[in-house]
Amino acid sequence: MADIAFFFHWPKAELEAMDLAELLRWQHLAVDCWNRTNRTE
Repeated sequence: MADIAFFFHWPKAELEAMDLAELLRWQHLAVDCWNRTNRTE
């Protein structure tokens, strides 16, 4: 959850309200966005 909170600037209470599937979906989106932003070519 810390990676999602860091990337999207969400408070812990908001993350705790999500179920596991939703957390994993947001984590996947955060990783994809991070990788696109920090791509080295």
